[in-house]
Amino acid sequence: MIQPELFDIVELLVDLPEYNLRAGTQGTIVESYQNNAYEVEFSDSTGETLALCTLSSQQFIVVWQAKTKTWLSVPDRVAAILNNLDNKRQEEVLDFARFLYLK
Repeated sequence: MIQPELFDIVELLVDLPEYNLRAGTQGTIVESYQNNAYEVEFSDSTGETLALCTLSSQQFIVVWQAKTKTWLSVPDRVAAILNNLDNKRQEEVLDFARFLYLK
C-alpha cells in the first residue's frame, strides 16, 4: 500500500454524510497524525473549502503522490482498494476479474 503523505490527493472509499461527501470525492492531505489518521481538505472548483475531515487510512486511497508529482495507475488504485478488503471480498474481486478477462 502507498503510504499517504502531506499534499497527496486522495479519493474517499466511503460516504461521509455528515460532511455531504460521497465515495469517490477527492481531497488533499493537509496534516498527518499518529495511528494512521490524516486531516483531509475537500474543496470546490474555486478552491473554497467544503470540508476538513480527520480520516483513517482505511477510508481513502492515494490517487496522486505529491512527492513524485504523478497519478497512480489504475492497477495501483485497484490494489490499494483490495488491501482494504477482507479475504472473502478479495476472492470475489478475483472471480469478477476472471469473468471480465474471459469476455
